[in-house]
Amino acid sequence: MFPFRALVLEDHAFQRAVAVDMLRQLGCGEVLEAADGAEALLLLQSSGPVDVALCDLQMSGMDGLEFMRKADLLIGSVILCSDLSPDLRHTVMQIIAMLGIKPLGDAGKPLQLRRLQDLLENCQPLSKAIVPTPFVPELPSEQELCDGLKRHEFVPFLQPKLDLVTGQVKGVEVLARWLRPDRGLLTPSAFLPAIERCGLLDVLLFELLASGLVLQRKLLRLGYSLEFSYNLHASQLENGSLVSRVQALLEGHGIPAGKIVFELTESAQFEESVTHLENLVRLQMMGCGLSIDDFGTGFSSLRRLCRLPFTEIKLDGEFVRGLTQQPRSRAVIENTLALAKSLGMTVVMEGVETREQHQELLALGCPLGQGYFYARPMSVWAFTDWFSQSVRSATLHLGYPRPNYGESCLIY
Repeated sequence: MFPFRALVLEDHAFQRAVAVDMLRQLGCGEVLEAADGAEALLLLQSSGPVDVALCDLQMSGMDGLEFMRKADLLIGSVILCSDLSPDLRHTVMQIIAMLGIKPLGDAGKPLQLRRLQDLLENCQPLSKAIVPTPFVPELPSEQELCDGLKRHEFVPFLQPKLDLVTGQVKGVEVLARWLRPDRGLLTPSAFLPAIERCGLLDVLLFELLASGLVLQRKLLRLGYSLEFSYNLHASQLENGSLVSRVQALLEGHGIPAGKIVFELTESAQFEESVTHLENLVRLQMMGCGLSIDDFGTGFSSLRRLCRLPFTEIKLDGEFVRGLTQQPRSRAVIENTLALAKSLGMTVVMEGVETREQHQELLALGCPLGQGYFYARPMSVWAFTDWFSQSVRSATLHLGYPRPNYGESCLIY
């Protein structure tokens, strides 16, 4: 079934024999075994690499962690077989990935045949498991960026935020995409560092804001009052004209400030100055919402909540990924929800990807969610179709023709 070359690293003779037998039952043609890391390393150096290794962590001599660090080029994938605490095993899985080895999962102890079979489903032969370093294209020049902005090639993509209880769309996050005639649709990683380097963040923000307000106004006329969120880099708070420009745009499109949220990335460098604080206070005085994005991934989350006038917490998706298996991730979510309630703030859970995660968040009382389980970021025309279906009404006639993103381009 699984014609892999495998290694079992286990210091307990009986458990090692059980693991070897299970791998052979599952079709592994050659199964090596070792009682400690040093023995396993010598074995691989003399006989060649393996597609998958079942590794214990605690053993006399060279432990499993040291072995994996020294044998990273000789192992395609790893399955942990350890009785350490779930928190420690979760951390070890992150270390394995950082070493460039594919972590297949945690089998725990005692080893179960069905669990092992499920984990091996994601294993690949070593020759296929090693992925070459992807080509990183050269960042665009300032002139290319300016030309693209002048030609309105930077377009908004929308990712919905949903009420977890009712399933209603409460708002969208407006994200930037670059529709280049010569390269198709580009995601922010291909241009945002250059935008920041060239001092064009404000130009991009107001380009997206203007486009978003047009759509928001059309939705309002049809009776749909959605909240639109925009990413705001901390450095943009140094702009003394930021608030007045935002206010002028909102008034020009007839959009209430209460339907606009600015998401400030929590991990971004942020030096509190008079101008920064004044802009945040004026935005909230105007009625705009302020969201602390990627909450929990930096070192100043609680300090910022105390000092800055945020109205919303966006909890980083890392915590929802560990929700069903990591007690600490669940504790972080539960306590963030309690903290937000005591501060009169709302919480949006990012990165929801499965029904199981959705159900768990619902049980914990999380009010809002965002992620691929609900919808990926999509173009305006795609959002129009998607939203029409979500409200079970006729197609919304907002006057947006379907653009040509190229045959090979995805819409997200």
